[in-house]
Amino acid sequence: MKTFFVMCERNIKLFFKDKGLFFTSLITPIILLVLYVAFLANVYKSSMLSAIPEGFEIPEKIVNGVVGGQLFSSLLAVITVTVSFCANMVMVQDKLTGAAADFAVTPLKKPVQAMAYYVSTLAVTMIICLVATVASMIYLACVGWYLSVGDVFLLLLDTFLLTVFGTALSSFVNVFVSTNGQAQAVGTIVSAGYGFICGAYMPLSNLGKGLQNVASLLPGTYGTALFRNNALGGSFNALSDIGVPQEVINGIKDSIDCNLYFFGSKVSVGAMYGVIVLTTAVVIGAYVLATVVKGKNKNTLIIKPEKKKKAE
Repeated sequence: MKTFFVMCERNIKLFFKDKGLFFTSLITPIILLVLYVAFLANVYKSSMLSAIPEGFEIPEKIVNGVVGGQLFSSLLAVITVTVSFCANMVMVQDKLTGAAADFAVTPLKKPVQAMAYYVSTLAVTMIICLVATVASMIYLACVGWYLSVGDVFLLLLDTFLLTVFGTALSSFVNVFVSTNGQAQAVGTIVSAGYGFICGAYMPLSNLGKGLQNVASLLPGTYGTALFRNNALGGSFNALSDIGVPQEVINGIKDSIDCNLYFFGSKVSVGAMYGVIVLTTAVVIGAYVLATVVKGKNKNTLIIKPEKKKKAE
């Protein structure tokens, strides 16, 4: 265990030593929050108001609370995965500098090395995601705060679980990455595409049934839905308190993916948590196994037999 903690400490120090990488990882969520507020807020607001029947006057604070909750949940659903790919660069750097090859000839066991990379990346990613969570809550407090204490704790739990999943995913992918160019390419693809496939940018309800069914097979979809439910529960209660019919509220939930359906069957919140936990366990297991197998392949020496000398 001592070796494990020493490796974790070493990896964390290496990450924070690279000031450019650290500040880039830290400021990215804040920039995303500003961009979401600037470009997505009006879209979410128009979509929400169009679902309200004529004759209902919705206070601006409640509208802003619903829109803010959507922005909050979209941001966290994305960064818990994308930031981990930046935080996991130490693993790639060790391959480039030769440190990984040095570890291979030491008594350090591959599973211990793999989990040290994983835990150190998780710690760094969690710090950055918590900063983004606090910034998002400050934004909600300014525009329309309807979160209870329980909602806050559930959002922190969601942040932790999705960060654990995102770190597992980035760790597994980076086992097969060995250059900065490959790492940057993977990070770009994930940053650009993950928000769409998990429903953070565009609600899955806007897609066709076939694409919705495909999305229901992806764990990131359930992570976004968990953030949606816990960030918007108080706002929906406020809508109910002013007399908005429950059917209308359910329609809004369907339209913004608070309610998810697996091939037509509604998925409960408990099942969503189960999907995230089970998928994370599987991906972590696959990551450790891939690390061990790849390490064995590298350490295997192919010895060619000497050719027999021809008899004179």
